[in-house]
Amino acid sequence: MIELTRLNGTPMVLNSDLIKTAEASPDTMLTLIHGEKLIVRETIHEVMERVLAYRAQLLANVARRLHPFGEVQQVVGLASLDVSGQPAPPAKPRRETDSESDSETDR
Repeated sequence: MIELTRLNGTPMVLNSDLIKTAEASPDTMLTLIHGEKLIVRETIHEVMERVLAYRAQLLANVARRLHPFGEVQQVVGLASLDVSGQPAPPAKPRRETDSESDSETDR
């Protein structure tokens, strides 16, 4: 749940999972998954930051409840997903170790 402010100044709390789209026209208009439209004072960037912060908080709570390190590592991987929209750097080619190349030549 994220806290937002209606255009008339009334604060509200919104389930961020219900947001389908956000538009700036010039006010920020949120369209929810069931078609309802809400106009809020916050910018699209502020709404996105609040949604991301809320989801990170949820993942951190899950991580605290997990026992083995492997499960924590999975949650950390989910929490560190890149949402910047920038393309990921190309993967580095994997080098063969001497033992792998020796075993291939022995065949």
